[in-house]
Amino acid sequence: MIFTSSALELELNNNIIMNNLIVDAARDKIFLTFIINENIYTCSHENSKINFEKLMMLINEFLKKNKSSLDDIGAIYINRGPGSFAGIRNSLSMIKALFLTKKIDYYCFSFNDFKESETIEYAEVPQLCEKYKIKKNLINPIYIS
Repeated sequence: MIFTSSALELELNNNIIMNNLIVDAARDKIFLTFIINENIYTCSHENSKINFEKLMMLINEFLKKNKSSLDDIGAIYINRGPGSFAGIRNSLSMIKALFLTKKIDYYCFSFNDFKESETIEYAEVPQLCEKYKIKKNLINPIYIS
């Protein structure tokens, strides 16, 4: 398929604007951000072993609360670290399972990937992954001890 520059830009923008789920379990709290159309929903949970074990339930509850489901997700963006080993391992495993079962593409990002950006909002992650050419469906975690 060949696009003119304006058609290509529209196609890229449509791919970025689709319904995105951002999961960050590498930090002090577990952060979830859901971008549907131009609406942005967020929530956070305690970063604990219990919540890591029920991360999928937390995501499903979050999506249900916002009148959505996994079937509405076009792409998932997951923080690959640096950060909590358990949080990163569990969230990456869950995202990989969603890719295999639901065919939802994922992007593993690190805030370190976005060198030039000083302050980053979770809602900016899809555009930043596009800008910095973060590869789709590639896992490369960064753990700290």
